[in-house]
Amino acid sequence: MRYPVLEAIGEDGFTALGWFMPRPSDGVPVPTEMLVLVGNAGPALWHRFAAARDPARDRLDDWTRDRLGALADRFGAAVFFPFDTPPLPFQRWAARAGAGRPSPLGLTIHPEYGLWHAYRGALAFARAPALPARPDRPHPCDDCRDRPCLSACPVGAFDGHAYDVGACAQHIATPRGAACLTGGCLARHACPVGRAHAYRPEQAEFHMRAFLGAREDIPDQSQKD
Repeated sequence: MRYPVLEAIGEDGFTALGWFMPRPSDGVPVPTEMLVLVGNAGPALWHRFAAARDPARDRLDDWTRDRLGALADRFGAAVFFPFDTPPLPFQRWAARAGAGRPSPLGLTIHPEYGLWHAYRGALAFARAPALPARPDRPHPCDDCRDRPCLSACPVGAFDGHAYDVGACAQHIATPRGAACLTGGCLARHACPVGRAHAYRPEQAEFHMRAFLGAREDIPDQSQKD
């Protein structure tokens, strides 16, 4: 059976990370029979974005708004973004959609894509489109006893309870953090779930530089000695 909504989501390199039928308590701003979480998983979205825009000058959020806005218009859906204000409960929606629960790092881990995914938007359908049954998959961290993610960070930014954002950013902004800047978070790489979907170096560096750029108190000194 074909699922036109899922096919259309994949055309621009997006991934349908999960879907569910919301309750009033889920905080979806409009009446909705089906909410589909859309994001990137692995490098596919990055390739589409980099081919359409200049990553050195253009924002991924702007391209995402354009593409998902057009997709929403095509299917008569409303679209919401994690960068909307006031913020919407994307992590709660992810749990309801089977698209992930918090990992020891505090980041949401997807049962298939691991830590190599991100939410880019949510499509809210007033009438539910045809979609396959969503499998009920266990939380991948439940059976992970060693938790290598917690010991891989060079500056110990993760302790299983909190994330020291300042220590992380300070490290990445210096030559000592070059491996994290150009290859991606070492704590993420230590996780065995979804390794086949790990970001390529150019994508990892794009996201890391965006992270540094969002912190006005941390000048990017990664190219300085």
